[in-house]
Amino acid sequence: FTVNSVIKYNAMRAMATALPNLQQIEIGGLNGGHKYSDGDDPHEQENENDTPHAIDILSRFRNLRLLSLYIAPLNGRYPLLFQFPLLQKL
Repeated sequence: FTVNSVIKYNAMRAMATALPNLQQIEIGGLNGGHKYSDGDDPHEQENENDTPHAIDILSRFRNLRLLSLYIAPLNGRYPLLFQFPLLQKL
């Protein structure tokens, strides 16, 4: 499943409950005016007015085996990205 818009982000939130065994997700950039929530120790941002969306929703997919980050504007450290017991590729 590829997340590259706010609509698909909202679909992923629903899938976290409906399909928690999803094994593959690709995270990309969101539409203009939107961003993923800052991680720990973020760098200064120019676009502080962007609407943040929580990236920690990924932690609900406990059987994730492949997580792709493609032009995903992440800012800071995200330890949750390394807490998947079955993750084979990041």
